[in-house]
Amino acid sequence: MLTVRAPATSANLGSGFDVFGVALGTPADVVRVERAPETTISVTGAGSEYIPEDPEKNTVGAVAKALDAPARIRIDKGVRPSSGLGSSAASAAAAAVALNALYDRGRSREELVPIAAEGEALVSGEAHADNVAPSLLGGFTVVTDDGVTQVDASVPVVVCLPDISVSTRDARGVVPESATMDELVDTVGNAATLAVGMSRNDPDLVGTGMADTVVTPERTKLIDGYDRVREAALEAGATGVTVSGAGPGILAVCHRQNQRAIASAMVDAFDAAGVESRAYQTAVSQGATLYRDGS
Repeated sequence: MLTVRAPATSANLGSGFDVFGVALGTPADVVRVERAPETTISVTGAGSEYIPEDPEKNTVGAVAKALDAPARIRIDKGVRPSSGLGSSAASAAAAAVALNALYDRGRSREELVPIAAEGEALVSGEAHADNVAPSLLGGFTVVTDDGVTQVDASVPVVVCLPDISVSTRDARGVVPESATMDELVDTVGNAATLAVGMSRNDPDLVGTGMADTVVTPERTKLIDGYDRVREAALEAGATGVTVSGAGPGILAVCHRQNQRAIASAMVDAFDAAGVESRAYQTAVSQGATLYRDGS
């Protein structure tokens, strides 16, 4: 049996829609695999009651099929579905690493990205890699048609997850079909600032670079209490705040000494809006980790 821990992720980061992503230190999915004549899947943990165990309908089943690696697969969900934290991507990334090793397929982590992304297509309708790439590779990733660029980073963040759900399909449905030239110029400038900030582990540059006037404002309308929570985080010391992926998770970048105050402020702000939530004090971190024989 092989075990893989794959981290939650935050995609888009405001200005990097469908391009940027980061791996988070916590939460994470844990996937265990062992060879079998045919693929079977069992799921426990956060939101497991909403996740299909039919291999034809589960992201992990798509990965097993793509690698021609039938297995008994057990998924322990630490990343809640419909959270904006790459729940399906974490499972797909973990399965890709585990099954690649179990059957000695010899694929590199980079080569596993499109395979794991195929599993994502079951959830979003398209094979996006902005979540699976950081879950596999760790750090900060930039996904384009030419491949993936990865930068090791350790920027502190707080992720606040409200007890509401936003489906990826709904979140993509509100994305504007066009942008003005001024919006395009602003977005490119902010995205470049964010990328430089990640390469320098500079929370101030990253926070400034997350600003976005195109996609994020439309997605915030799907999250009850967003404006209140954003302001609370900024007042507590966050250098930037945005929607995590499709939402409803909210990502705040910060300096480490402000994490506790920001986490408390965000939870309190959601509570004032009548929404229960929990906050993770974490950081941009490493990708999927493989454990052999319980090691």
